[in-house]
Amino acid sequence: MRMEMPLQSWELPLLAWAHEPLQSLIRTEHVKAENGVLEAAYRYCAAMTYVHSRTFYLASGLLPREKRQAARALYAFCRVTDNLVDEGGDADALERLEQWRTRVSDPHPSVYEPVALAWAHTQAHFRIPSGYAEQLIQGVARDVRQKRYATFSDLAEYSYGVASTVGLMAMHIVGFENEDAVPYAVKLGVALQLTNILRDISEDWHNGRLYLPQDELAHFGLNEGDIAGEVSDSRWKAFMRFQIERNRRLYDEALPGIAMLNADGRFAIAAAAGLYRAILDDIEARDGNVFRYRARVSTSGKLRRLPGIWLQSRRH
Repeated sequence: MRMEMPLQSWELPLLAWAHEPLQSLIRTEHVKAENGVLEAAYRYCAAMTYVHSRTFYLASGLLPREKRQAARALYAFCRVTDNLVDEGGDADALERLEQWRTRVSDPHPSVYEPVALAWAHTQAHFRIPSGYAEQLIQGVARDVRQKRYATFSDLAEYSYGVASTVGLMAMHIVGFENEDAVPYAVKLGVALQLTNILRDISEDWHNGRLYLPQDELAHFGLNEGDIAGEVSDSRWKAFMRFQIERNRRLYDEALPGIAMLNADGRFAIAAAAGLYRAILDDIEARDGNVFRYRARVSTSGKLRRLPGIWLQSRRH
């Protein structure tokens, strides 16, 4: 018998949001495009994934062909959505996002839009509720309106929009037993996004954003002046230890959900989680100093970890 996953107060609104799209539109009509055009669209998405996320490319490569193509189409859809906010400033970002939302909502997108085309086919083939894509776009739009987060609960809500939604869509691609898997996907998405946040503190700061809970910074005696000054003293080290420890707990608590996925996708999801989690080891090894160095895991480091991740995915 599986133990129930412990829930904290910040998770409750996220779970409510996660269940809403299960009642939303599911496309049943596949896109009309010649096989060669559709294959080219999927290859375009794969190339985009390879360029922007070697970790996701490696992890998705562990899936069977159809699911691998779909996972990379999902990544490309998310990447394009994110880029619309990051490129060209905030002034027209919401308009760009709305235009993109209209294009990806079309069940028969233009053959000249490879990401929209592959994504439309993926949504129909794997019966992904459209509400998750809507929530993702809304989550990305939050970057235009909000640059600071008062509490961890606020940050978790943001993380749901930009990351847990991705996990929930990926869950439909991989396949899952029942809706009991939903809380684990939500928690894993938050864990992955927090790892991104800790790795990219310096880059985000220079882009005018700070994804760290303001109350927790204050608790450790830190403020935005310390971020601007790239302070890495005992206060900062203690703050980062706290963030890393919580992030690891979230990974641990999300891990049992892998057993609820279809067997042919468990290793891929476990690899994505395990390889991202390894970024925390690199941050920790440098005493949390993310100002002078962007944490990463080398290709050889990723490959060394895969056998252990495989064994772990088999046990759960």
